[in-house]
Amino acid sequence: MSLIPIILIPDPVLRRVAEPVGEVTDGVRQLLDDMAETMYDAPGIGLAAPQINISERLIVMDCGPDDAPELHKMINPEIVGRSDELSILEEGCLSIPDQTAEVERPATVDVRYTDINGAEQMLHCEGLLAACVQHEIDHLNGVLFIDHISRLKRDMIVRRVLKSLRQSGGRSAG
Repeated sequence: MSLIPIILIPDPVLRRVAEPVGEVTDGVRQLLDDMAETMYDAPGIGLAAPQINISERLIVMDCGPDDAPELHKMINPEIVGRSDELSILEEGCLSIPDQTAEVERPATVDVRYTDINGAEQMLHCEGLLAACVQHEIDHLNGVLFIDHISRLKRDMIVRRVLKSLRQSGGRSAG
């Protein structure tokens, strides 16, 4: 396994709609393993393939407690049901370092995806897992968490990140 550099805003790959994965191969499984290692190292609770400059519909997440990891590896995930009830959680993003904002999303979602064995799965998500899976699937659609907040807050966050990147020579300060 190996760590992969995480792409930061304003890289255009983060705004592209990712391509579906046609076949679950050993290469796809290895990439998901590398993504998980990269996510844990960052540290983060979710990572989508576009964040490592690969425009494919792959995500990894782990919203479990530190002493009981719950790693999810999803190929071609898609939200097939969502609650009318909304919830607001503080979100951050590995591609937008050191910035967070409150984001309102459906409180629960049902996700259909392909697992690493090529089998179709369904997962009911609530709480932090629901927010995380929506955040990561947004990445696959070229959407960032800052797109869910006011323009003023979004512009402030983008300015802070770009200033930080300029001061650090293009590297994340975090």
